[in-house]
Amino acid sequence: MELHHLTATKARELFNAKELSPVELLDAVVARTAAVEPSINALTEEMLEVAYDAARASQERFAKPGTQLRALEGIPLLLKEEQPIAGYTSEEGSLLEKGNIADVTHPIVERIFAAGAVVHGRTTTPEFCCAGYTHSRLWGVTRNPWNLEMTPGGSSGGSGAALAAGETILATGSDIGGSIRIPASFNGLVGFKPPFGRVPGMAPFNQDTYCADGPMGRSVADVAMLQNVIAGPHYADQASLRPAYVLDTPKAAAAAGMRVALCVNLGDYAIDPAVEANTRAAAEALRNAGVIVDEVTLPWTRKQLVETALAHFGGIMGAFISEISGEHQELLMPYTRDFAKRAASGGSFAGGLISETELYEPLGKLLESYDALLCPTNAAQGLVADFPDPEALIEIDGQQVPWLESALTLPFNVIGRVPVLAVPSGIAPNGVPTGVQIVGRTYDDATVFTLGAALEESLNLWTADSWWPEVKASATA
Repeated sequence: MELHHLTATKARELFNAKELSPVELLDAVVARTAAVEPSINALTEEMLEVAYDAARASQERFAKPGTQLRALEGIPLLLKEEQPIAGYTSEEGSLLEKGNIADVTHPIVERIFAAGAVVHGRTTTPEFCCAGYTHSRLWGVTRNPWNLEMTPGGSSGGSGAALAAGETILATGSDIGGSIRIPASFNGLVGFKPPFGRVPGMAPFNQDTYCADGPMGRSVADVAMLQNVIAGPHYADQASLRPAYVLDTPKAAAAAGMRVALCVNLGDYAIDPAVEANTRAAAEALRNAGVIVDEVTLPWTRKQLVETALAHFGGIMGAFISEISGEHQELLMPYTRDFAKRAASGGSFAGGLISETELYEPLGKLLESYDALLCPTNAAQGLVADFPDPEALIEIDGQQVPWLESALTLPFNVIGRVPVLAVPSGIAPNGVPTGVQIVGRTYDDATVFTLGAALEESLNLWTADSWWPEVKASATA
């Protein structure tokens, strides 16, 4: 396998065996970035001076016997731009924030640097992270390395595209409606939406039960490695849970005998036939790993889920964007204006809280009998990279639906205290990967990682050297 497509766990093995150095691995991802970034456009900036200083320091630590090695020692990592670093720009993909310099550092960024990661850049998002695709007037269009005409998803689209293209080894994301899981699916990656409070955040979204910062990587073990670094209580976030929840290395064999409920449409979502076929193949792979999988139904409707979410967004995220934009709405992307407008016209916040409980009850009851739920991540094969209009509809299995209703991720932000691991399930006819979500009981993170490890081993897709895409120069880059 090419160095730039190593997993973090394999890189660590090679570092320990003195067969690879942190500087050599950084050289590889930097060279890869230079080769593919004109086509992908996943980075807002590179931080090479900081990165090479960190890589050389890690190289010395590996070379010196008896030195205590940190959890991410020497591993190249990209940060989602939304997570600020004091002294660096904090622009959120918006012309309104262009040139803004952060005066604080996000808690997970502090932890990532302290864990010895080689942070070498930051990744693109849609404006204010409010779309399932990644393009803005500030940063342009980010493209999917599997198919450059398609989006890598959003809002952590830059992180997803960079990982799939080989521009880094680990990356961070954040998720308020699917923003880790959508790009994990479209880029053939593993991503984790932690339950609310597991990972510390910053105001106001540390108080938002829909929102979580989380890890993205090329394997279940990689994502667990990064999750263990960023999780745990933080003095600046009273919502962060204690004690810190530490994941053991996920073991596939431990999944044997577990019970999983398969729900392909989560009630009434339209599902592309290729997505359904790959989801059922993932269910069969779990059966082959000794997991009991039963097909079930849920009484959810897209209408109730979206209305519930908009009532919530109207009180927090939509209001936040409206306050920032003020009288300068013309500087916002059309999708941002549309999001803020729809959120402002949503139902009452209190009514939304009641609806959230109503939506959770059937899932909570189901998970009294099953260890986890399995469902698709995205209903469609993808969206075009420069998805043009927030009102545009996409066709899924003969139905015309808004893009928001193509993401089966939103229900598990509405029910924000469940852990959700997103893993690949196959590749669609358009060349873009598909994915599934493994949804656990509230705060039962370990089970979804165990099942993810079993699916990873049984499917043997993204663990193969041949999995990762060849990136060709884009005529539109």
